[in-house]
Amino acid sequence: MNVGGTKEGLYVIETDVEKNIIYTGQGANHPGLFKKALFIKKDEIHWIRKDLALQPNETMEVMSRIRYRQPLQKATLHQFENGMYVVFNEPQSAITEGQFVAWHKDDEVLGSGVIS
Repeated sequence: MNVGGTKEGLYVIETDVEKNIIYTGQGANHPGLFKKALFIKKDEIHWIRKDLALQPNETMEVMSRIRYRQPLQKATLHQFENGMYVVFNEPQSAITEGQFVAWHKDDEVLGSGVIS
């Protein structure tokens, strides 16, 4: 956000449209910008390797990324009836609704999904 009077730039951490509130954090390293997990709705999960698709209550360790040029990060997929959680070993910056997350095994992309 382009708001003056702060030492570092302000970054949107969360919005509450019902109360018309924007929560911000100062600086690119603000803890509120980092999260360890994200959720993908069931109908937004896309498996390339359908033979490896998880069933409810199954998990899989993978390498994953949320940005095109980002280095792969260790993560675990947790499948539920209504969707899948991707839980990273290390917190990730700026996980954003509407972006894609992709998961890999070795050099192969297994699947992807739209972040909810």
